[in-house]
Amino acid sequence: MKIYAPDGAVGPTPAGLAPAAGVLAGKRIGVLDNSKPNAGLLLGRMADRLAARTGATVSVVERKNGALPAPDDALARLADAEVVLTGSAD
Repeated sequence: MKIYAPDGAVGPTPAGLAPAAGVLAGKRIGVLDNSKPNAGLLLGRMADRLAARTGATVSVVERKNGALPAPDDALARLADAEVVLTGSAD
């Protein structure tokens, strides 16, 4: 009888979370809409309300195909924002 262990190769350690942005007054907020139903509406309204409450500004809104990674040019534009909102699912 053969017994197989479920052990596999150990991959690299996943990346950690980015440090918290702290006070948002004067910061730029970016939005990455993943094209899921209502994602753009939800993320846009969240960004607008967050900006209004904190004194930040919504500086860039990008849209991507929900099944593909964001294009490099969109990520480059989002890199100018200190905070990026994304991650909506249907």
